[in-house]
Amino acid sequence: MKKNLILWLIAFIITVSSAIYQRLTGPTYPISGEAKISNSEIQFKLDRSHGGEGDHIITIDVSDKDIKGNLVWKRFKSHDQWENQEMVYKEGKLLGILPHQPPAGKIIYHIELSKNNMAIHIPNDEQNIIRFKGDVPIWILIPHVIVMFGAMLVSTRAGLEILNQQNSLDKLVAWTLALAILGGLIFGPIVQYFAFGALWTGVPFGWDLTDNKTLIAVIVWVIAWFKMKNSDNPYLVALIASVVMLIVFLIPHSVLGSEIDHTKINN
Repeated sequence: MKKNLILWLIAFIITVSSAIYQRLTGPTYPISGEAKISNSEIQFKLDRSHGGEGDHIITIDVSDKDIKGNLVWKRFKSHDQWENQEMVYKEGKLLGILPHQPPAGKIIYHIELSKNNMAIHIPNDEQNIIRFKGDVPIWILIPHVIVMFGAMLVSTRAGLEILNQQNSLDKLVAWTLALAILGGLIFGPIVQYFAFGALWTGVPFGWDLTDNKTLIAVIVWVIAWFKMKNSDNPYLVALIASVVMLIVFLIPHSVLGSEIDHTKINN
């Protein structure tokens, strides 16, 4: 019993660590940092995802009201000219507005701060890209996240069963497969539909990496399920499937995700 609890704890730690890594390295995680202009320290946090209706409001905290801000942006993957918008100072903040885009529409932008003859670029010599999406109801988002986390947790525990080798492997594999199908192939497409208006954008309809990695994980566990029945070492089969699941899970969310290419449409 004690060994079983230890293995579950290890599986939980691995799952939480991989989820944090996936979140922090994903293309929708905000860019944050600090810059300095005219003896003023500027700390910033720039979003890379906007959900729901309305324009996206950008705020930069500034202690010096003489610092001017200019928001430079255009639609991503477009032939648009750069737009320049003077930011408004209000109550210790510079405010700028990025216009609302349809789901999967992206805007590439940066901020120029200036005072007297000094000027800085935020983020430093880079551009930031923000993707717009529809509002995903909490009643579908939370179950999706919980079930996918559960699938990863049980998958990891199934792989660790090679250190235990009790009679629970079949149940662990069955639960892994069931949770992966429910979270990735049922809840996942519903979330995708609310966010971007499409149920599935992976193979064979597209190259959305989130959809494709989910499909790979399910296929691997289906193969493992059947392979285990004729294997001399089913625990090794489960371990291999678990490692593949972990590698897939580590791929950041939304990489190669849905986006509008304005260069290929008339607008």
